[in-house]
Amino acid sequence: MRNAALTLGLIGGLLAMFVGFFGFGYTEFIENNGEIGDFASQVDHPMVIKLASFLAPILAIAGAAMARSQNVPAGVLMLASSVAILVAFGFNVFTMFPIAMCGLGGILALVAKQPDAH
Repeated sequence: MRNAALTLGLIGGLLAMFVGFFGFGYTEFIENNGEIGDFASQVDHPMVIKLASFLAPILAIAGAAMARSQNVPAGVLMLASSVAILVAFGFNVFTMFPIAMCGLGGILALVAKQPDAH
């Protein structure tokens, strides 16, 4: 189970990184260039987007890295990453896989009783 948590957390973190790049880039673009009519307007809380764009992938990848040795903190980190993505970006076609993979990886890490057999 810990190996599955590691894999899911790593893949979820990489996907969250792509979502974060676009989220952070969008808010920066609008801040620097202004809104473009009804086509592109600034989000309500750009700092939340920027913070989640930066922290969520780091939490997921750090949790994945710890999944084999320290399963409880790893699970908490991956679940925190999943919640951060959900709160900042909502549940949509771009976030469903990072949320699901980080969340499932976090749950698997938390319920793992003993290290996986090598």
